[in-house]
Amino acid sequence: MTTRGCTECGRAFAPRREHARFCTPGCRVAWNRDHLTDATAEERALEWSLTGMRDVIERLAVHQPADAEAAFEAVGEAVWWATIIDARLIRQYMDVYDAILAAHPQAQHPEIEGTLTGLRFVRNQLSEDWPQAAFIEPPARGGDGPTITAAWRWAHLPEPGLAAMPTHVQPWEMTRYQAYQDWLAGNTVGRVFQRAADFLNLAGGRATAGAPAGFR
Repeated sequence: MTTRGCTECGRAFAPRREHARFCTPGCRVAWNRDHLTDATAEERALEWSLTGMRDVIERLAVHQPADAEAAFEAVGEAVWWATIIDARLIRQYMDVYDAILAAHPQAQHPEIEGTLTGLRFVRNQLSEDWPQAAFIEPPARGGDGPTITAAWRWAHLPEPGLAAMPTHVQPWEMTRYQAYQDWLAGNTVGRVFQRAADFLNLAGGRATAGAPAGFR
């Protein structure tokens, strides 16, 4: 199993999630206290990010793209917001993140985590030579009117090439790709982002309510 060094104490540990940086909750709290001194500013930044994500995702329901590139430009912005919030919650509010996940029925856990992992696959590919518009495809035309971006579907994609990646990164990338295939491919853009936003809004709302968990 791949291990990494804890950002606080340096001890090697096996991360359960891609963005995990600390071996224990105590190390996470200690690091946050030493480095994230303005707890209120951190809360406000997270609140601002959640608002931005909601606005971008809501626009997908009314956005009428001229072509695939325009559709993916709108989708790519939503991917960026969702994944940056997910990463921040995992790094700074892991206890809240896990508590919100645990509050959902166990059967929903793979769908929630798989959706967010699949979106990370899309985000990571944005900097590669992958044709970005290939990630989504328009729905079957049911009439002559314009189609909203939320109605486009995530495409099924071939496995990414991993040979150029460091060996320790390859398992993470394959996990992200498989999550994309399982939880995004074939689903509408709107449905996937609604799943992600429902969870991130709950976790983010809890993290910014009262004392910030990442600083306790």
